[in-house]
Amino acid sequence: MYSYLSCNRDFNEILDAYERGEKFYLYTGRGPSSEALHLGHLVPFMFTKYLQEAFKVPLVIQLTDDEKCMWKNLTVEESKRLARENAKDIIACGFDVSRTFIFQTLIMLVGKWCVGHDYAFYENMVKVAKCVTYNKASIISDTVVGIFGFTGEDHIGKISFPPVQAVPSFPSSFPHLFSGKDKLRCLIPCAIDQDPYFRMTRDVAPRLGYNKPALLNHYFFQPFRSACIDVPTVYYGSVCQMLQGETGKMSASDANSAIYVTDSQKDIKYKVNKYAFSGGQDSVENHRKYGANLEVDIPFKYLSFFLEDDEELEHIRKEYGSGRMLTGEVKKKLIEVLTEIVERHRAARAAVTDEMVDAFMAVRPLPNMFS
Repeated sequence: MYSYLSCNRDFNEILDAYERGEKFYLYTGRGPSSEALHLGHLVPFMFTKYLQEAFKVPLVIQLTDDEKCMWKNLTVEESKRLARENAKDIIACGFDVSRTFIFQTLIMLVGKWCVGHDYAFYENMVKVAKCVTYNKASIISDTVVGIFGFTGEDHIGKISFPPVQAVPSFPSSFPHLFSGKDKLRCLIPCAIDQDPYFRMTRDVAPRLGYNKPALLNHYFFQPFRSACIDVPTVYYGSVCQMLQGETGKMSASDANSAIYVTDSQKDIKYKVNKYAFSGGQDSVENHRKYGANLEVDIPFKYLSFFLEDDEELEHIRKEYGSGRMLTGEVKKKLIEVLTEIVERHRAARAAVTDEMVDAFMAVRPLPNMFS
């Protein structure tokens, strides 16, 4: 799991504080832009669930339906609907309802949420917004890009969004959970492309009297297309493989770049066999002679994460890398592993009801969140 991480910011401070008996909470999120999640969406939540279970801490999950409405040209109504559908997939990962609060931004800022809660979330948004100049968030010159790279062509909705994603890292934004705990630390597991939002947040947090949130940044999970290539500096790391061979992250707009949680066994077999980029040689003779290039082989990289048996993985690494095992054998194993994961998730998701979604989204105290 650790190899999945790109870098961290102040994670050691979280661990040191935890050893001293100090508490913290987790914050992560999802931009609901598609009906179904693919494994690249699911893996961060699997990791976050692991953290919640390991540390026994509360978790807030933000569904940025407002962001996707502005970036993806979705209607407000469709963004809100997709948020609830995505919430079912998140809940299906097995989060503890007694320690987890899921919220939609479009609902968070209006209506019932605000009653009796002093508009704390929006107040923090205003405070953050006052700390960040437009020059800092936009293109500063012809050669230097600011935090977000906004230009004159971007509508003002995009410019107003960064504080929305920033303030869940401040405990006072959730008075029903953390009243009187303004110094509570926050740990954010997130994809590397979200780092700019939290660089900004970490910059303004001390000015507003809060601890800087700590981050665990992870790579984009391997899309099916390519060998891993260094990414532009803005991403602070590398992006790994799409199934068919183009650099980038998994894309909801390209069904063949990823395995979806709605894919059937037949779909998974077809995608892996047809699109999963192979590090094997161009002939059996050459493969037996030179072995597979595991640095670019997508099936092996997927198995490196999803295959739980470390001894079996090491056996595959040696046999495939030496040429004694063929690409077809590795792909067959990957199909078996992914099919089991997807079918297990699909069964768990089918058991999630609208009432369960309402329970996770209810504005309520979590009295046992640290027990």
